[in-house]
Amino acid sequence: MKGRAIVFTAPRTAELITEEIPSSVSGTQVLVRTEYTVVSGGTERAVLMQMPNAPSGFPCRLGYCGIGRVLAVGESVTGFAVGNRVLVYHGTHADYNIVDASQLTLVEDESIDSLAAAFTVIGTMGLGGVRKLEIELGESAMVMGLGLLGTFAVQFLARSGANPVIAADPNPERRALALRLGADYALDPTAEGFREEVLRLTGGKGVNACVEVTGISQAMSQALECASYMGRISLLGCTRVSDCAVDYYQQVHKPGVKLIGAHNFVRPKVESYPHHWTHHDDCRAILGLLSRKKIDILPMVGRVVRPEDAPEVFRELCENKEFPMGTVFDWRDK
Repeated sequence: MKGRAIVFTAPRTAELITEEIPSSVSGTQVLVRTEYTVVSGGTERAVLMQMPNAPSGFPCRLGYCGIGRVLAVGESVTGFAVGNRVLVYHGTHADYNIVDASQLTLVEDESIDSLAAAFTVIGTMGLGGVRKLEIELGESAMVMGLGLLGTFAVQFLARSGANPVIAADPNPERRALALRLGADYALDPTAEGFREEVLRLTGGKGVNACVEVTGISQAMSQALECASYMGRISLLGCTRVSDCAVDYYQQVHKPGVKLIGAHNFVRPKVESYPHHWTHHDDCRAILGLLSRKKIDILPMVGRVVRPEDAPEVFRELCENKEFPMGTVFDWRDK
């Protein structure tokens, strides 16, 4: 059978190709018919632009966040059957994905909207960054950067009992969405007096915990300036360029601030433990919150596009810093 796939063929260039897909799989492989895949704007832009600290080389395929239905399973697969709806971790933007069963998480609740569930994989990254902060009820928290990961982090901080939750982003629409989804305050970090306002909102103490999602050196500097005594900063955003000076004695060592690496790959592979959950356990946690309507994902959907739009979508991603958050490819109809 034939399927479509989005391939990055050169810097700033994405193409939709047609390819032959095997109808059967073997061993621990699973064939999944894709419903939706979500664009990870930061990662995919970094690859297309060949930014520092990003994977290099073309052609390549991305699309690590998706959902679909199982079409076939290998003879060694357990826990999955034809017809199951599954989250696909590190699949690609394509009609069909053949992946190892270890990359799948079962979506058991059929009442969950597939469009919302498609964001779960990227949501686990925001959740992992929040978990590592070890939030206690009543602690103040801030999120620097309100893309998908940051907006998820806002919801998880609010659910964790952080008070107040401060969201920071230059984009007024994203700030408004953060307020809708659980932030107590939403500030523009480029505005004059940003640090002073954060201190005012936290009784002069600064924030106990901060999720830094932008990966931008200036935002990291602001996070340090706004941190409380013995505060914690979770470094969730991928820093491509480090171009700011940090006074480690005054900003880290002396006030006892903890800088916590929160890359998604730094998590247990087999068994969860406090503040460090496996990928699959975090997926199941988010699906459970969706089932009970304790988080809201659909407001984060910016647009749903066709695979045929891929060349233009990824051109926009490279050229437009205000690329619509929550861009989703719909693969359900050829």
